[in-house]
Amino acid sequence: MRLKYGIQIALKSLKINRSRSLLTVLGILIGITAIIMMMAIGRGAEKLILGEIGGLGAETVVVRPGREPSGPTDIADTLFNDSIGEREADLLGQKTNVPDVIEVAPVVIVPGSVSYEGETYKPTILGSSAEFIGKNFKVFPETGELFGEAEIREKASVAVIGQKVKEELFGESDALGKSIKIKDRKFRIVGIFESKGQVAFFNIDELVVVPYSTAQLYILGINYFHEIILKASGPEYVDRVVHDAEVTLRDAHNIDDPDKDDFFVVTQQGLAEQIQTIIGALTAFLSSVVAIALVVGGVGVMNIMLVSITERTREIGLRKAVGATSKDIMQQFLLESVLLTLIGGVLGIILGGILAYLVSIVLSHLVISTWTFTFPISAVFLGLGVTGAVGLIFGIYPARNAARKHPTEALRYE
Repeated sequence: MRLKYGIQIALKSLKINRSRSLLTVLGILIGITAIIMMMAIGRGAEKLILGEIGGLGAETVVVRPGREPSGPTDIADTLFNDSIGEREADLLGQKTNVPDVIEVAPVVIVPGSVSYEGETYKPTILGSSAEFIGKNFKVFPETGELFGEAEIREKASVAVIGQKVKEELFGESDALGKSIKIKDRKFRIVGIFESKGQVAFFNIDELVVVPYSTAQLYILGINYFHEIILKASGPEYVDRVVHDAEVTLRDAHNIDDPDKDDFFVVTQQGLAEQIQTIIGALTAFLSSVVAIALVVGGVGVMNIMLVSITERTREIGLRKAVGATSKDIMQQFLLESVLLTLIGGVLGIILGGILAYLVSIVLSHLVISTWTFTFPISAVFLGLGVTGAVGLIFGIYPARNAARKHPTEALRYE
């Protein structure tokens, strides 16, 4: 039997039982829709995060205290580990230790909120160098100036704030020169960042930057850093900077075995690879969970095909009586099974793409303005391949049952 003729018969048979075919297709459609949505959203998240990482620059190297986190529960160890402090920052900034570093910027993270005359707002508060952040994130003051090393050495109580912080605390009035409170300590506003939105991991509009020395002494009461950012003289020197930084810190901490390091070094390339691995693993895990729906849909296909074969026993007998072979009968029912799942797969791909697009619109407007819709072409081939395989696997048993029927017994079937 020619394939074209077999497909025509299969389509005609599916049209006869439209409601049954629709319910069968529905299980496949739901599973494929969910998988397509997760792949599209996962790819969008990966693109967003990698874009944010790229905002730091390819020549950026970050040194963090503690062991490298292997999971979310290990992050606390990094925040409260005191293995990276002023001594380490000084050593990393010396050309004799790390020749290819041109800038060193310690960073501390300050939890909490800021207030001004009864108005309170919870921004992102960093203890660092405002000049370093401005130069490396390419964000400049709209009014005032960015503090630098002089204010850090003096442990000055100064701050640079973003536009959103200014609007929430001061409204339309001028904020420059006024003082905000962070944990009962007053900080004089010396600069206001221009409106920039999301840059790297921070929303500049929601950022407050104070000298890290002031944050350590007067706010946090600590003598260590949460990270030290190193700026290499060029992307081609990053590997050398990483090596020199590791050697310098191991010598300073008397560490002979790299497995016992009490710090870890992160580059933008390494971080990007980690992010890709994590998102890929998460997408694969969620997709495998959703694949259960496809198995259920496949069982539904098998069940429907078995019922169809029982109802069409006399048809099978008649076809065999006029010359159809067992191979022809098996091919016909396999085609019906595969067509059912492929129809569900195509509809699922279309619906999944539409829903993923709608989700991306919602995310870009309400959550993350830089989120963009991404639809991986590989998802289309995966959807078609999976649905075709489901139809083939779950259609073999019913098709074999139909092919094995004896024509005489089939014709007598009531």
